[in-house]
Amino acid sequence: MPSPFPGMNPYLEDPNRWSDFHNRLIVAIAYDLTPKLLPKYQVVTDKRIYEIIGTDSLFVGRPDITVQRRQTISPSTSSNVAVVTPATQPIKVDLPMLEEVREAYLEVQDPITKEVVTVIEIISPTNKRGEGRSKYEKKRYSVLGSLTHLVEIDLLRMGEHLPILGNPTQSHYRILVSRSNTRPTADLYAFNLPDAIPAFRLPLRPGDVEPEVDLQPLLHGVYDRSGYDYFIDYNSDTVPPLSESDAAWMDALLREKELR
Repeated sequence: MPSPFPGMNPYLEDPNRWSDFHNRLIVAIAYDLTPKLLPKYQVVTDKRIYEIIGTDSLFVGRPDITVQRRQTISPSTSSNVAVVTPATQPIKVDLPMLEEVREAYLEVQDPITKEVVTVIEIISPTNKRGEGRSKYEKKRYSVLGSLTHLVEIDLLRMGEHLPILGNPTQSHYRILVSRSNTRPTADLYAFNLPDAIPAFRLPLRPGDVEPEVDLQPLLHGVYDRSGYDYFIDYNSDTVPPLSESDAAWMDALLREKELR
């Protein structure tokens, strides 16, 4: 069955499910675009691999905890022998660890020269906080300073959206389409949980027909083929949680669809 939501399904944002959904959506976009772009372009999936410290927020900024043994002398009228108190009991602590991050993305390339015409990114939680955000922003500025178009798809409510200028629009989700020939101006599609995901035109070289990218049916297809409806408990809360008004809207929707 398709996702019960008209747009983004907030249950897919759960960190335990996001990576699987992210990778499947990347492949779905590639399969959808390939026949529309052949033979002039090829769609290539690639993966960025790097290490960061403590991608889980539980590990970020946790202070060191030291356990010390304290020795005291207890006065006694009968003896001058030093009495040592029992060692302090150990505390279970988490240490920040190097974690390997693998992020898939798409490139639209010239099949002969291998020139990258367009990069399509689906933003991950690590792209929106800490060291992972710094690394992604570095790549983002590199693309924005080149002749390559950038499409940035953010389907995550968690974390701070990546920076834009001159538009205070606040929304749950957004799609940014940055054409190299119109920078710094770009097209921003801002939408919220009750909204369908907006379609957009994929930027290509001047004069070429730009295909429409409609993520909504692709998301429904991924949801259906992946069998998410068997594993998502729609009686549970979303991660991250919704605001009171959004939670009330979702509750009414799921009850109407007899999922609660």
